[in-house]
Amino acid sequence: MQEFFMDYGLWLLIALLVVIGLVFLLSGKGKSAAVDDPAPVAPPVAAEPIAEPVVAPLVATPDPVPVAEPVIAEPVVVEPVVEETPAPAPVVEPAPAPIPASPAVAAPSDGTDDLLKLKGVGPKLGALLTELGVTRYAQIAGWSDSDIAAIDAKLGNFKGRPVRDQWIDQAKYLAAGDIAGFEAKYGKI
Repeated sequence: MQEFFMDYGLWLLIALLVVIGLVFLLSGKGKSAAVDDPAPVAPPVAAEPIAEPVVAPLVATPDPVPVAEPVIAEPVVVEPVVEETPAPAPVVEPAPAPIPASPAVAAPSDGTDDLLKLKGVGPKLGALLTELGVTRYAQIAGWSDSDIAAIDAKLGNFKGRPVRDQWIDQAKYLAAGDIAGFEAKYGKI
């Protein structure tokens, strides 16, 4: 049965479309014949003859009324009034002040630590932390939740990294100089 439809299916479809077309055309003929036969109409009633209109003769006026000549106005060119507004002063954002990590832990002035040793801190993030005033492991080790929130808000695309990469725990090991403990937990530096 399936082979029959595979071999003759296209012909069956064409035949079906032809039958549908014929039914459509024949059903349309019956309706148009009913429309073409007009309904009986009453014979026209004889109309009364129409009287011709009476045209009054033209009467000449003694004084002709003068006709004013049309006045052509010249176009008026209006230039738009443009008020000069002073250019807005450029908005200068103040450079972000270094954020101390915690009031209890201030950055010692004797140097900086290599923040790239922290797992998850690359060159761009290290430069961003330096711009924010974070230069020592001791600073990061002393961060509180509010400090993390303040720094995290300024990290832009790196938002969420301090918590996800456990910077505080890493910084505690590195600030204490416990390289062996750091490598045991976070891998080789």
